[in-house]
Amino acid sequence: MRGPDADDLRVYTDAPPQVHHHSELHSALHQATVRLTEAGVPSARVDAETLACHVLGVDRGRLLAAAYNDTHLPERFWDLIEQRADRVPLQHLIGRVWFRRIALAVGPGVFIPRPETEDVAGAAIKAASDVARTGGQPLVVDLGTGCGAIALAVADEVANASVVAIEIDPSAYTWAERNVARLDAGARVHLDLGDAATARPDLIGRADVVVSNPPYIPPGMQPIDPEVAEHDPEVALFGGGLDGLDLPRMVLARAAELLRPGGTVVMEHADSQQESILALLGNRGWSSIMGWEDLTGRPRYVTAVNRGTGDGAGHWFVD
Repeated sequence: MRGPDADDLRVYTDAPPQVHHHSELHSALHQATVRLTEAGVPSARVDAETLACHVLGVDRGRLLAAAYNDTHLPERFWDLIEQRADRVPLQHLIGRVWFRRIALAVGPGVFIPRPETEDVAGAAIKAASDVARTGGQPLVVDLGTGCGAIALAVADEVANASVVAIEIDPSAYTWAERNVARLDAGARVHLDLGDAATARPDLIGRADVVVSNPPYIPPGMQPIDPEVAEHDPEVALFGGGLDGLDLPRMVLARAAELLRPGGTVVMEHADSQQESILALLGNRGWSSIMGWEDLTGRPRYVTAVNRGTGDGAGHWFVD
């Protein structure tokens, strides 16, 4: 399910192979880096080279060769540099974000998947793979799918999984539709435009895995980076309530209804919320409750196993 242009559009966090030859391209990249640095962009050199690769239609390995060939950067490059200096997200400018093994289309109106959410997807993939190894065909439900990142990653990495992805925001849903179509995943990823709290009652008591990266930012934690504050949709950011946990509580309540006995929930949260969520799970009769850190060492997501009776009634209430 890898997009055909994925390799050319990946945004790397490691330092790229830098262009040292004093060519027109080298000078342009230096000027662009200075401009982005002055604008406060933290990854100025990486972003400048990523945008150069994008407009030239080359990968990073071929950018060095382009420098030695004295390649000219078109005016479009400078237009993109100015937009990036205005803190338009890099992913919006190139139209893609890499998530695990797949490239996803993103742009205005949808939350940009973060690298730490790859770990959340990985936990859902592991839980679904465990079901598949016993001969089952795992049913995975992604609540609040956004652009479809987690749902499509599960479908990509668990060959026989059936994935239902639910999204309430029409703009985000449009991006998810685009990604499902682009990755030719329509036979295995089923999109539903609706409220995660009530959608798909036919799945109650049937899901093997419920996964979610819900909005969870508390009201007192306003995003600092302009890329987030000005471009990520608010509906995808703020979790509601004084602690930002209204929507995460709803997700856990719905997971209790959707999961079969022994099914697994995987949910992302803010690094300040793990203790509260673990306590909520412990008070509601879940088993195998675990809190997990992301690659930066911050508390990032929880997993738990449903001990329900299988009657679809769940064992949760929302405070």
